[in-house]
Amino acid sequence: MSRVAVIVVTWNSASVLPGFLAALPHGMAGLDWRLFVADNDSADDTVELLRALAPEATLVQTGRNAGYAAGVNAALGAADAWDGGYEAVLICNADTRMRQGCARRLVNGLADGVGITVPLLYEEGRDTPHYSLRRESSVSRALGEALIGNRRAGRFPHLSEIVTDPAAYRRPTRADWATGALMAVSAGCLADCGSWDESFFLYSEETEYCLRARDLGHATRLEPTAEAVHLGGESQVSSRLWTLLTLNRVRLYGRRHGAAATACFRGAVFLREASRALLGRRASRAAAGALLRPGALRATPGP
Repeated sequence: MSRVAVIVVTWNSASVLPGFLAALPHGMAGLDWRLFVADNDSADDTVELLRALAPEATLVQTGRNAGYAAGVNAALGAADAWDGGYEAVLICNADTRMRQGCARRLVNGLADGVGITVPLLYEEGRDTPHYSLRRESSVSRALGEALIGNRRAGRFPHLSEIVTDPAAYRRPTRADWATGALMAVSAGCLADCGSWDESFFLYSEETEYCLRARDLGHATRLEPTAEAVHLGGESQVSSRLWTLLTLNRVRLYGRRHGAAATACFRGAVFLREASRALLGRRASRAAAGALLRPGALRATPGP
């Protein structure tokens, strides 16, 4: 039976943690697993709930709002001390709800050059899966999304990061990266890639990790027989979080490309946000303004 370390990062997660814990036994069925939680200085009842509902879990308290990647690294550090080690880790958001046998299907998919597997993700109350597969950022894809929109551009691989072909979600499909709400990572991939990049406080950390894994020979693949519900969605309505997501997207592109290409990519992303700001989207107005500020990409502000 595969040994799996379940990694969760919490920050004021009291409203969603009980549902995650309640679904965990069914989602982890058929595996030998242990829960490791890194709490980023929650001010609500997260820690008390965890101790009451999952007293066997290993809790790491970072003592500060350290960011998602730092929390993952803290929990992984605790998992590394697990006697006998593990064959894979399952990195989860606390607002996910795994369906029966989800984790075992993900872990079984970690073979043949695949280092990261992700499930079909459903929004609460919806029967169609979320478009969670992504292509690597490019100037043409940023322009395509700016000019004709994500959904329409997604039908054309050179015009959007988002994979919208329904067939891609009905079969095991490799992608450059995928939404990081729930992912299984092999021990070999972890050993090769090392720690998550803590310079990304929130957003783009899973993108960077998947691209780094791909560069080292570990593909990311959708396992369509594994299913989970993701509550999520705050970045779609919060100007602060949408701005952080947008800036980190450009920062990551700049890490992997030269100055001229990055300037073009930043311009294409600005066009997208500015056009949506003109349509009244407040979050895009904030993101467009941030992209114009000198030095905005030099640091990653936290919430």
